[in-house]
Amino acid sequence: MWLKTDVMAQTIEHTIESKTDERDIDRKIADQPKDHIPGWGMDADPENDPTYPMKHGNGADHQRLHYEKAPQQPVDMEILHSIERPGITRVFGTSTPPQGLSGAIRRYAYKYSEAKATHWMTLILADRVNVVEGRLNDLKNGVIPNLWVERGWRAEWKYNRLAFLGKAATMAIVVTAAVILLSRKRKHDLL
Repeated sequence: MWLKTDVMAQTIEHTIESKTDERDIDRKIADQPKDHIPGWGMDADPENDPTYPMKHGNGADHQRLHYEKAPQQPVDMEILHSIERPGITRVFGTSTPPQGLSGAIRRYAYKYSEAKATHWMTLILADRVNVVEGRLNDLKNGVIPNLWVERGWRAEWKYNRLAFLGKAATMAIVVTAAVILLSRKRKHDLL
């Protein structure tokens, strides 16, 4: 029993010593000059302290609750908002209003709570559908998409050629299998 206790005590002492050594190493690293890091210590000047209002409160913290709210941005298009909110926020984005099939999917998504996976999964689906809609819109307007660049294939060819070739081979196999299956089905339907 005594031997067991002695071994445990030695183990504990060794652990404490190694932790102390680690702390000493961390302190040495922290004390090294950091002049070679761009921007290091830029907020060390107390005259240029970006946290001034938070650090040096004037005792009137409760008055922050009674601030003047921003005016409501005019609503001149459909704005989707969470069912958890009673209305829209005072300021919102208007660059991409919901439209087409992706818009219908988004409207469906906003019928569900943000706590539900249905909400987020349908929004992700709407994003994917929106990409296809954008490509079709480009073609309709006479713009041929540069998929080589837009899909990142040029960068993947340059930096990760093996994975690119693997993906290309997999895609070729899938497309070939689909063509074969569809051609068999047509031949079967004709007979």
